[in-house]
Amino acid sequence: MSPIVVDVSAAVHHRAGLGRYAADLVRALIPLLPGRLAIFYHDARRADLFPPLDLLPARPYPLPAKPWRLQVMLAHLFRRPMDALVGPARLFHATEHLLPPFCNLPSVFTLHDLVFRLYPETHMPLNRWFLTLMMPRFLRRADAVIAVSECTRQDAIRWYRVPEERIHVVYEGVDVRFRPAPLERVAAIRARYRLPDRFILYVGTIEPRKNLPTLFAAYRSLLERWPDLGLVVAGRPGWLTEGTFRALRDLGLEGRVRFLGHVPDEDLPALYSAAVVFAFPSLYEGFGLPPLEAMACGTPVVVSDAASLPEIVGEAGLRVPPDRPADWAAALAALLSDESLRTHFREAGLRQAARFRWEEAAARTVEIYERVLRARAAIPGRLDGPVPR
Repeated sequence: MSPIVVDVSAAVHHRAGLGRYAADLVRALIPLLPGRLAIFYHDARRADLFPPLDLLPARPYPLPAKPWRLQVMLAHLFRRPMDALVGPARLFHATEHLLPPFCNLPSVFTLHDLVFRLYPETHMPLNRWFLTLMMPRFLRRADAVIAVSECTRQDAIRWYRVPEERIHVVYEGVDVRFRPAPLERVAAIRARYRLPDRFILYVGTIEPRKNLPTLFAAYRSLLERWPDLGLVVAGRPGWLTEGTFRALRDLGLEGRVRFLGHVPDEDLPALYSAAVVFAFPSLYEGFGLPPLEAMACGTPVVVSDAASLPEIVGEAGLRVPPDRPADWAAALAALLSDESLRTHFREAGLRQAARFRWEEAAARTVEIYERVLRARAAIPGRLDGPVPR
């Protein structure tokens, strides 16, 4: 039987949230599609094939990211199908906002967010231009679209008029490794990263959309009450970081905020567990995985009351408008000063995070694959004979 092919380019090139999505989804799909799953990725020479991706049949492609994007764009514009590039397959699942044009090969497209449309100033110009031009084509071309939240689904319907019956909400999951870490593991992480005794934690890429200046301003006011309080930022610098670091300097916080850079996945549960509170002031998230990971590790969270975050966090965290530093300071102070409140949100967060599992996401994704394949097989002349096996 020809396999279902999933694009894991974002995973093998370590692209933060999109990479986590692709890797964790494929990991959960493997037992549901035994012997029927393969992976695709571009820039094959630089790909890091980690387990379990390294055990799956692979369809590598040599072109690096920008030439690959250009090739896909030109294929769409000049109506040149790319079925042969993927090889024998039953279906192609695009997971990183890039869908080659196919003629006979059914496809599913995961839409993570429309931040390039809603907050264009937070994106690099070339990336914004590419997605503005190509996203309507990707959404029209896919047989089905997976939205990672109801917020993202409604954005797609509103901005691109995607038919409601073609776009399905499938929430991401929280990997089982995210749980409260043992005390000895937390102590080891504290020593390794030289963490403060009490600290607020942020995890994510450093970029304008993440709205870190609001968190910096709130932290600056908290220092008047808790002069030994730390703020720890875990994540790589992304793009357009000048404003973020300028805000840090203007607030006099250089040397006070601890920047860890990239933190390996195996260290994250203990890092979350070590924090007094987790803060996520993002302007817009299609899903927002770090707050769920923090809650799964028993850490109370404060998140923006924006986009998908209220949908994902629910009543299990404090929610604050992203543009009000004083309100952020007040919410963080409430958790820092009240142990019973922290206990309440710790327990609520554990329950909320338990609702999001990759096993369920994979099962829903397989249902969508099957629906697409049945629909394709029912259209005379759309495929050359029955669905390939």
